[in-house]
Amino acid sequence: MIALSLAEITEIVGGQSYDIPDPAVLITGPVVIDSREVKTGSLFAAFAGEQVDGHDYAQRAVEAGAAAVLAARPVGVPAIVVDDVQTALGALARHVVERLGTDVVALTGSAGKTSTKDLIAQVLQHHGPTVWTPGSLNNEIGLPLTALRASDETQHLVLEMGARGIGHIRYLTGLTPPRIGLVLNVGTAHIGEFGGREQIAQAKGELVEALPSAEKGGVAVLNADDPLVRAMAARTQARVIRFGEADDADVRAENVRLTENGQPSFRLHTPTGCSDVTLRLYGEHHVSNALAAAAVAHELGMPVHEIATALSEAGSLSRWRMEVTERPDGVTIVNDAYNANPESMRAALRALAAMGRAAQAQGGRTWAVLGKMAELGDASLAEHDAVGRLAVRLNVSKLVAVGDREASWLQLGAYNEGSWGEESVHVSDAQAAVDLLRSELRPGDVVLVKASRSVGLEQVALALLDSESEVSGR
Repeated sequence: MIALSLAEITEIVGGQSYDIPDPAVLITGPVVIDSREVKTGSLFAAFAGEQVDGHDYAQRAVEAGAAAVLAARPVGVPAIVVDDVQTALGALARHVVERLGTDVVALTGSAGKTSTKDLIAQVLQHHGPTVWTPGSLNNEIGLPLTALRASDETQHLVLEMGARGIGHIRYLTGLTPPRIGLVLNVGTAHIGEFGGREQIAQAKGELVEALPSAEKGGVAVLNADDPLVRAMAARTQARVIRFGEADDADVRAENVRLTENGQPSFRLHTPTGCSDVTLRLYGEHHVSNALAAAAVAHELGMPVHEIATALSEAGSLSRWRMEVTERPDGVTIVNDAYNANPESMRAALRALAAMGRAAQAQGGRTWAVLGKMAELGDASLAEHDAVGRLAVRLNVSKLVAVGDREASWLQLGAYNEGSWGEESVHVSDAQAAVDLLRSELRPGDVVLVKASRSVGLEQVALALLDSESEVSGR
C-alpha cells in the first residue's frame, strides 16, 4: 500500500482517532483482517464475524507491529473508529486506486473467474508490476484488501468480482472503478439464488455498465461465444472487444487441439498478428480463459508473441483447480475440488476424458469422484442427472458419487444412461470414497475429484496423495 498517515486515513474514512499519540505515523505495511498476518506498519481492520470478533484481537495486532486498528469501537490501542468497518475499508481502497491512477482490470463470470484472473496476472507480469486478487477473495472485503496492496510501482491491478445478487458488482465497481471490464460467461452457478440465467446476466453486466466511455479509454472484453455475454455490448459506452472461437471475434483461437496429456494447443489470432500457444493447464475449457487473458493483454499493449509466450509459461496460481499430481506408482490425481457448477463439472469431465485417452491405451482407467453442486435450486435434480449421464457418454471408466441426495442423483443419471455393475457407485462420504479408491486404484489410473466447496472433497485428493492420512471430519 502507498504510505498514508493515520491522520490522512482518518479523514479519508470519515472516522475518529482514539489513543493515537502521533497522527503523523505512517501505515507502511499491508492492510489485514487477520492478526496473524500483521507486519510492521500494518493497519489491522477489525471485523465482527459470526464466530470471531476482530476487535478482541486488536491488542495482539498492535503488539505484532500494527500501527493502528480500523475499528467500530475504541479498543484500548491506537485506533481509527468508524461507523462501519467494511464501508471504511472500501473508501480507503477507492482513494488509493484513484490516487495511483493504475490500470484497473475487472473480470466476472459464472465459471473460470479465478483461473482466468491467474492467467491475466501472469501474462501482465511480463508487461509491468501487477497486483491481483489472491485465490477467490472477490467480495466486498477481499476486493478492497487486494486493491490496498497496490503501490506506486503497480502498473496493473487485476480484480476478480463475484456476485450473489443484483447490485453486488455495481457496488464493487464503485470501490475500484475499472477501465477494462471482462465478462467470461453466464452459466448456472448460484442460479438458485438469482432465479434464472437472465437474472445472472443482469448482475454480471453491471460490470460493463460501470466502464468509462470509449472516448475516456473504457474497454469491454466480451465472450463472443456466449449469447448472453455478447448481448452486453448494448449495455456499455465502452469500446467492445470480443474473444472466442466465433469468426467475428477480435481475439480468437484456431486449430484447437489437446495434447496427449490433455493440455490445449491453438493458434492465437489478434488484430495485430498471430502466434502459437500450448498451455500448461489441463482441459479445452482453458482455451476460452486464455483468449480472454490475451484480449486484455493486447488492449494493454503487449505484442502477440509476448502474449503467446506468457500464456504458454503460465500455470495455476490457486489451489485445487485442475491441480494435477502424479504419484510415484503412476496414479494421477486431478484435484479440482475447490468448487463446482454444471459448466465447470462438464469441463472437468471432458478434461478427464482427454487425459485418460493415453492412460486407457496403456490399460489405465479414468475415475470421476464427484459430489453435489450447491445452490442450483429447482434445477438441481436435472443438472446432477445430466452430469452423471455425461460421465457415461465420455466413457469415464468409474464414477464414484459421494454424499447424500445429490450424489444419488449423479449415480442414477449414470445408471439410466447405461452404467451398470461397478461402473458407477454411490458412497456415503469422503472417507468411504478414499477406502474404495485405495483398494482399487492401479498404476496408470487418472482420478478426478470435484464438488462444490461445501462438500470438502479436496480431502479425498489429499488423502490419496498421502497414503497414511485419513479424512478429517467436517
